[in-house]
Amino acid sequence: MDKTPPSPTVIEARDLKTHFQARSSLIGALAGRQPRAIRALDGVDLAIRRNEIYGLVGESGSGKSTLGMSLVRMYEPTGGEVHYNGENITHVHGKALKDYRRAAQIIFQDPYSSLNPRLTIGQIIEEPLKIHRIGDAAERQRRVEKALELVRIPAEENLHRYPSDLSGGQRQRVAIARALVLEPQFIVADEPVSMLDVSIQASVLEILDDLSRDLGLAVLYISHDIATVGYICSHVAVMYLGQIVEEGTAEDILTAPQHPYTQRLMAAIPSIVPDENRERVELKGDVPSPLDIPPGCRFSSRCPYATELCTTVEPQLVPTAEAHRVRCHLYDAEAVATHPSLEPPTSQAA
Repeated sequence: MDKTPPSPTVIEARDLKTHFQARSSLIGALAGRQPRAIRALDGVDLAIRRNEIYGLVGESGSGKSTLGMSLVRMYEPTGGEVHYNGENITHVHGKALKDYRRAAQIIFQDPYSSLNPRLTIGQIIEEPLKIHRIGDAAERQRRVEKALELVRIPAEENLHRYPSDLSGGQRQRVAIARALVLEPQFIVADEPVSMLDVSIQASVLEILDDLSRDLGLAVLYISHDIATVGYICSHVAVMYLGQIVEEGTAEDILTAPQHPYTQRLMAAIPSIVPDENRERVELKGDVPSPLDIPPGCRFSSRCPYATELCTTVEPQLVPTAEAHRVRCHLYDAEAVATHPSLEPPTSQAA
């Protein structure tokens, strides 16, 4: 039995909520009605440890990017808390916020628009050091070269080149180097390989994996590509309409999903087993609007196992095994005991 103590928690969300105000219609404004809130993130609990790459998956509009932006404080949370190394940084401002943003960095999805085309590669990576007033020119040069070395880009050949001179994969590695130059402890990687060729994706994922282990980084890896999540992540959370509906080890989520929504996501992954006949499973309907979240379970309108209880009572995230939690009445012992018609679906291997 492995008795190695777990790594310390670097970043933690506690019942985190981020709501946005929708625009009022002209009639609504004239009538004095308050605009409704878009509940993009609606009560998320999450903890990421040192040396860990934590995967976050779900359909577009589920709140994945909003969670990442809220954790690095690019969005102001509406409720709940964000803790960094045990300290509550949810509403810090001024120097404390600037210090936190040095420790928490983000890698954006599009390497073509996230880099300033007017700056050289060296200037792009050096810019965060200037903003945080770190070192003199010689020290900044050393840090820039080290960051490029970490992402396997020769500094001498590329410092004076421009983003337009690089391939997509090289640009994304420059974006990673820019995040690393401040020596952060937490990084949000928001769809970092979705715009790259498949042949390039593996090398960028390998770099992220190496950096997490070698530098002790805590990484939130956001993706709609479940295959890449299974490649580098130790734990995975599945989001739906602003909430986590299932979380556990990557192996459990990929091979034995329990929530009906997760099962359908996994069933959509093409099989690499020759001659395997897999039943086609489709998700009916669209994700409900975060402006008008339905009562009860948010997945009930698309779930084949939904009962009357599911449409009236919101399920809680309950443990079903060690390090595995599911937000579904079908796995809540108390709900099953009081509603005999509830019967958990058979797990579907991906």
